[in-house]
Amino acid sequence: MKIDYQLLEKKIKVNFRNKKLLIKSLTHKSINKEQNNEKLEFLGDRVLGLVIAKKLLEIYPDEKEGILDKKFASLVNKKTCLQIAKKIELNKYILILEVKNRKNVIEDKVLSDCCEALIGSIYLEKGFSIVEKTILFLWAEHIKNSVVTQIDAKTKLQEFSLKKFKSLPIYKLISNTGPKHRPLFKVGVKLIDTKLFISQGKSKKDAEQNAAILCLKNMKVT
Repeated sequence: MKIDYQLLEKKIKVNFRNKKLLIKSLTHKSINKEQNNEKLEFLGDRVLGLVIAKKLLEIYPDEKEGILDKKFASLVNKKTCLQIAKKIELNKYILILEVKNRKNVIEDKVLSDCCEALIGSIYLEKGFSIVEKTILFLWAEHIKNSVVTQIDAKTKLQEFSLKKFKSLPIYKLISNTGPKHRPLFKVGVKLIDTKLFISQGKSKKDAEQNAAILCLKNMKVT
């Protein structure tokens, strides 16, 4: 089935003169080991960071650096990029070997990486002012919601443990199973005088966050 890239261009409000550049940003390394989107992802990650950092300084000129850093992290992380990718239905345009049928599910990491690669291609095609406009358009709702700063579970558990026990939480990797492209990490966390709370995730970081959430819930920390 032929892919209509014009629909994607309409969604992001960017018209590419260099269609090969657009297609390259959507090409996974499984299709082409040489001409794929990995370097564009590297570039797009940096461009996204610059645009978001610049915008946060404009919106919150008097905010402390630590708070800005938390807002920044929540806006440029892989989960937010994944949400943007799903919003513009990037799964319909990605060229990837594993997906023979568009009904198959493309991995979250591939989608979020592709979102960053697309940003990189827009920067090369149109320059900074246009890519800035595009990012602010796509991230508008997330930036608006950044007024509320949520502290992640690991940070909250660390603050609780230091205050109550004068010590840091102890994390332990229980297992790392599954294939390289789809690993499953199992991690445990404990505080002084508590049992080991075990959870899992697609990355070690996610597993630690989930274990921290479980511990906080058990300790009734809100």
